Amino acid sequence: MDLRFTGEEQAFRAEVRAFIRAHLPAGFSQKLKQGRKLTRDEQTEWTRILHAKGWSAPHWPVEWGGTGWDPVKQMIFRDEIQQFPAPELLSFGVSMVGPVIYTFGSEAQKKRFLPRILTLEDWWCQGFSEPGAGSDLAALKTRATREGEHYILDGQKTWTTLAQHADWIFVLARTDPAAKKQQGISFLLVDMKSLGVTLRPIEMIDGSHEINEIFFDSVRVPVENLVGEENKGWDYAKFLLGNERHGQARIGLVKARLRRIRELAAGVPDGGRPLLENHTFRRKLAALEIQAKALEMTLFRVVADERDHEKGKPNPATSILKIRGSELQQATTELLMEVIGPAACLHHDDAGPEGYDWARGSMASYFNLRKLSIYGGSNEIQRTIIAKQILGL
Repeated sequence: MDLRFTGEEQAFRAEVRAFIRAHLPAGFSQKLKQGRKLTRDEQTEWTRILHAKGWSAPHWPVEWGGTGWDPVKQMIFRDEIQQFPAPELLSFGVSMVGPVIYTFGSEAQKKRFLPRILTLEDWWCQGFSEPGAGSDLAALKTRATREGEHYILDGQKTWTTLAQHADWIFVLARTDPAAKKQQGISFLLVDMKSLGVTLRPIEMIDGSHEINEIFFDSVRVPVENLVGEENKGWDYAKFLLGNERHGQARIGLVKARLRRIRELAAGVPDGGRPLLENHTFRRKLAALEIQAKALEMTLFRVVADERDHEKGKPNPATSILKIRGSELQQATTELLMEVIGPAACLHHDDAGPEGYDWARGSMASYFNLRKLSIYGGSNEIQRTIIAKQILGL
């Protein structure tokens, strides 16, 4: 296994970096550095800039508008986006439901939905978790009953990120209540404008609105919106989550945050000397930098293995990336809070002392990233996957 980048791969990294520098709209990067969210229009603008370049679906096949890049180039692209930083592609469409549709969907579904995902003409959200079905997702109770050429959808989903912007939602629903819980589930595509769909915002502790509850009350879903076979939805969900976890290491963000911590600590006073010269602080920073390098090497090995052997097939080793990536993102935000101190309490719109722009939004990001070890399959679930599928326990 060769973990060195080829000349072609190094040239590709330079191309991606130059493109971002030349085409990212003014103000977007600064907004992200402050932990602020882009508006729907801003996210769409950047996605369409990437689409014009042919880069809005890095891991899709060329046949459906993707780049055809191998896993190494996908990793390089993601790393450069995160380190700049530039807006990441919204995962619900391009990384989650898109691959499910082009792998398991009908030709009509591919032609209808995939082009609109590429340009972000349609925004998607994920209808998986329920009040009684989170980590134990197969315990879901939302049901879809076949009536002629429609399914009648009833139930509730929760923690649905960005549903307030979504045009469509992909839903796991129980279509055979008599079957074992993993075997009676189907994968449906539901128009958020359908009669009987109700969205209720869940307000965060800081007053922000990112997640939602969604209620389905006798929603009529055309049978043509069933992906693949009825009662095979659990297989498609596992495929989707396996693909999602591949990008959750987010090593580019970790490296960028560690650089930022080092830069800031060099200018923060601590007993008459810069905080960066404090030996206790330096040990904490060095430990995280070492862990980040170890995570990056693990990512390289997983990607090299996929390039050489797996051909993009979901790999249980990505559970390791999910665990360590989420833990490192949380740990680096904790250390950043130590550097910033009381200034972390500044909100985005606070006037605040001059020179404290870098601190705005930091506390909101710190709290928001506590979710990383839970969503997409909690870290406890990931350890179970490792135990069963890698260690054979």
